[in-house]
Amino acid sequence: MTSTQFNELVKNRRSVFPSQFDESKKVDDAIIWQILENATWAPNHGKTEPWFFTVFTGEGLQTLANLQSQYYLDHAGESFKEDKLKKLQQQPLRASHVIALGMKRSQKKNIPEIEDVEAVACAVQNIYLSVSSYGLGGYWTTGGITYLDGAQRLFGLDEADKLLGFFYIGHVAIPSPAANRIAIDEKSEWIRT
Repeated sequence: MTSTQFNELVKNRRSVFPSQFDESKKVDDAIIWQILENATWAPNHGKTEPWFFTVFTGEGLQTLANLQSQYYLDHAGESFKEDKLKKLQQQPLRASHVIALGMKRSQKKNIPEIEDVEAVACAVQNIYLSVSSYGLGGYWTTGGITYLDGAQRLFGLDEADKLLGFFYIGHVAIPSPAANRIAIDEKSEWIRT
């Protein structure tokens, strides 16, 4: 890959939402394995590799829908919204694969928690770029049950660990529109002396 090709990949990466997926097509598991492998090459302080991925596909998508909607019913309390419950029940079924994004807290005492979170975010960027390189659609959501107390335990994570959301993957039926960014000269400052 040339630098020009890489620059184009980065610039053309888009979130593709479950409603934009072609539900009749499934992504080959071998591609998902490669995407996860690419994720593990993200930078991480102290070589902690704090990511933990739980992949749902096939009937597992219904398992995820049931699991998260029941947890939401049991724990949302006063913030409960009927439309949010319906999304939790229906969205996973539109994807080919859904990956629960976990952060396993480093046991190395000199590594701040935020650095483990940042490492997982870098892994997710690798997932995004990999999905795009395969011509697939992907979407990282931190909605649903992501930040409900104890939800991380549903995905093999301990009390000190964090659930950082879900990554939906599918074939694209409806492409996302082109995007714009604020000019980099408005978001950077160079100090030369």
